[in-house]
Amino acid sequence: MGHAGTSGDDDTATGTATATEGPTTEQVTIQLDRRTATVSYRDGDTLLQTARLAGLNAPSSCETGSCATCMARLTVGSARMINNDALTEEEVAEGWVLTCQSLPTSESVTVVFE
Repeated sequence: MGHAGTSGDDDTATGTATATEGPTTEQVTIQLDRRTATVSYRDGDTLLQTARLAGLNAPSSCETGSCATCMARLTVGSARMINNDALTEEEVAEGWVLTCQSLPTSESVTVVFE
């Protein structure tokens, strides 16, 4: 029982670190096959995982950032790609992301599978 206080201190330290990383993503909107789904974002999920949680059958293949099967255009908000071995700088500049490797970095994000 004496360790409960120590555990609480650790939680506070990690909570503070998380809070300084930037805006918390609250919702993600995904457009795919003439369907639009807006869902609450679950921290740590990629945009591809979020699309699946929304019940959408988002295209994917390798899920390592190498094939571009899961690419979609970011139309609102921002995201950070963990790995990108498939998109050119021009595609990234146009707003394309690999959804299997993308973590949202803004309060709300909209991604369109074209």
